[in-house]
Amino acid sequence: MLEFAILGLLHQSPMHGYELRKQLAAVLGGLRSISYGSLYPALRRMQAAGLISTDEPTPRALLPADAPRLTGRRGKVVYTITAEGKERFHELVGQTGPEAYDDGGLFGVRLAFFRHTARDVRLRILEGRRRTVERQREGLRASLARTRERLDRYTLELQRHGLDSVDREVRWLSELIDSERRQASEPSSERRGDDGGSPEPSQDPPGTT
Repeated sequence: MLEFAILGLLHQSPMHGYELRKQLAAVLGGLRSISYGSLYPALRRMQAAGLISTDEPTPRALLPADAPRLTGRRGKVVYTITAEGKERFHELVGQTGPEAYDDGGLFGVRLAFFRHTARDVRLRILEGRRRTVERQREGLRASLARTRERLDRYTLELQRHGLDSVDREVRWLSELIDSERRQASEPSSERRGDDGGSPEPSQDPPGTT
């Protein structure tokens, strides 16, 4: 997840570590806390693999000529995606197996970069995610039916809340899928997402209200 998100962000623009950490927090939507202790080792591994490169400014170049030693701030290291990194990112973007949608966190990251994803791939990922969530819904319904009489009021309400959340996600995914299919059937001159961007859903994603 972290490698994919870093490559996706650097594919859009070079960034220094602080900005990259902020953007990762936005992309991951609070699903994961990214510390510098996890970010910088990942960046070093990716640099060693040739996926990213760095442009480290000379600290003294950022200071006045007469500045005393050790009084200036160190220049920020800027990370840039390489040609190998772009190839790796497009390889990850094209994946449509369960790894792209079974895990809700990774699915959210994939969704954040849907504008870089081919329409048919987007549709397969959305349909896979809907199947996954529908299975979760059936499991919740079966569990609720089996245990309803043995649950106290508050546990019962908690399970109902979980079922409602899953229902909302299924409806939201269905709207995204319908929108993708409509756009695929429109003449190219009338499409609103030909740049690879994902369509605007008619309602907010589950859990945002």
